Amino acid sequence: MPLYSFHCKKCDSDVELLVDADATPTCSRCGGRRLTRLMSRVAAPGKSRSYAKTMRTQASREGHTSNFSRSERGR
Repeated sequence: MPLYSFHCKKCDSDVELLVDADATPTCSRCGGRRLTRLMSRVAAPGKSRSYAKTMRTQASREGHTSNFSRSERGR
């Protein structure tokens, strides 16, 4: 499921939601259904090894392993 950004017209807040293609999203703050999908910025792939290492270290500290390859997850 992709992560999309939405603007809720009921509570006037922006939220990010994992949304299935056929699902109707609801605001995670107020439960409203009047959401407008926002345009997302495209991130260029990072080519700096030091930046990738820094981000992986931060993700590891926070308990996330999804950005590691299968061989790196066992470490």
